[in-house]
Amino acid sequence: MTLGTRTCGTSDDHPDVPIRPPLLLLGALAAGFLLNALWPLALLPGDASPLVRFALGGGLLTLGLALVGIAGLQFRRAGTNIRTCDPTLNLVISGLYRFSRNPIYVGFLVFVAGAAVAGNTLWLVIALPLLALALRYAVIAREERYLEAKFGDTYRRYKQQVRRWL
Repeated sequence: MTLGTRTCGTSDDHPDVPIRPPLLLLGALAAGFLLNALWPLALLPGDASPLVRFALGGGLLTLGLALVGIAGLQFRRAGTNIRTCDPTLNLVISGLYRFSRNPIYVGFLVFVAGAAVAGNTLWLVIALPLLALALRYAVIAREERYLEAKFGDTYRRYKQQVRRWL
């Protein structure tokens, strides 16, 4: 059973990821802020200006949301599904996808970095590589196998031309 797929269809035409990526993002954020509430670990020195913290953190949060939003619009324009429990109908290889095969997941990581700076918590910085590993092995690996099986050489050529992250 895949976590977070209550509303997904019964089709087998999907990458069969064990947990929906937004849940991984929310889990990383929740864990980081919970740990910070229990054992505060500041990311920036105590004399760091809140204005600087919120400006830099807010910029990263905005950039992360923008990456996710733009990539989502590109999925819609391509006429394909974004949820990992739905079939991929078309490959998206233009726009942000010319630079990264996973701009949504890059956006997730940038968003967590922004939350770390804005919230001044080292715990979210510690959560970043854990989130990246979970995305890489629990989600992206399965998506890549699925896309290779579904789109064959077209996807393999795309994989050779565009990096996984950046």
